[in-house]
Amino acid sequence: MELQKNVIMQGDCIDILSRLPDKSVDLVFADPPYNLQLGGGLTRPDQSVVDGVDDDWDKFDSFDAYDLFCHQWLEECRRVLKDDGAIWVIGSYHNIFRVGAILQDQGFWIQNDVIWLKSNPMPNFKGTRFQNAHETLIWAGKSEQSKCTFNYDALKVFNDDKQMRSDWLIPLCTGGERLKDEDGKKAHPTQKPESLLQRVLLATTNPGDTVLDPFSGTGTTAAAAKRLGRNFIGIERDEAYVRLSRARLKAIEPIEGAVLETEKSKKSLPRVPFGALLESGWLKPGDRLFSPQRRYQARIRVDGSLTTGTVSGSIHRLGAHVQQAPACNGWTYWHFEDPKRNLAPIDLLRRRYREEMGLN
Repeated sequence: MELQKNVIMQGDCIDILSRLPDKSVDLVFADPPYNLQLGGGLTRPDQSVVDGVDDDWDKFDSFDAYDLFCHQWLEECRRVLKDDGAIWVIGSYHNIFRVGAILQDQGFWIQNDVIWLKSNPMPNFKGTRFQNAHETLIWAGKSEQSKCTFNYDALKVFNDDKQMRSDWLIPLCTGGERLKDEDGKKAHPTQKPESLLQRVLLATTNPGDTVLDPFSGTGTTAAAAKRLGRNFIGIERDEAYVRLSRARLKAIEPIEGAVLETEKSKKSLPRVPFGALLESGWLKPGDRLFSPQRRYQARIRVDGSLTTGTVSGSIHRLGAHVQQAPACNGWTYWHFEDPKRNLAPIDLLRRRYREEMGLN
């Protein structure tokens, strides 16, 4: 089968997956059946019935049957992933540990597990267990050698310049986002919030990437992908869910243009040697550089090394030496002096050099 993008395909996930081309998608997000093993209906203290997950698609005859199913769909997902591709799987305590073991058996390499903390979880009505207030997501590369996309700097900006942690506080899907059926009831019992999928895609894909969801449900992954400028492929066997997904997607206007771009990782930027700033005239031999509070100063030599008069070395090595530290990022430690005698890190000159040379 030729790869079709930006479609919701109706049918059995394993059958459709088996017909997709090898190494054709960048990311898989899977929200498989949880195999909840519910023993009877659930009621609230007032005896009203809780609309839980009791659909046939979540029922398996045994753990062995569920494990076989997971082996089959995960094997196909791994085949269609590009070599540097990755997969996310979400689940509850009922299934995530089984799925995690099978992921490793299939050759996937686990990068992280992420805890989705629900700010508005459903109560434990019987009072016999802890209130279940989270679900677990596993992020894994196709193999140990996979160079998975991880937009660290974009996430850090998103999180007020702090590293993004592996516990995400996001509310359940409620209100206007919750899709309803013809009777006004929730269409899908486990519809995920679009904000959860947007964070996943922001973290581990780039615009133009192709995202596959083998259990598409009401199309949340596809909706987030379309909004963020990613291609999507959804697979769903339930005709009603497919119909709702397609209607949902028609109403979404994708984000376009410059606002779709995210903060780039400094590691991904082209390398600029310090000597290039001398060759291009941004700095000159003999210029003085200063530590942030002017405690130390050094002069630039013709070969791009720095000297304090008694000790010399690269911007990194001399920065580490004066601080008596094991290492130093010389680009942020050493500062140049502008005409008004204000100090600025030489990394600013490196950025200007990249812009001038078209290297960004």
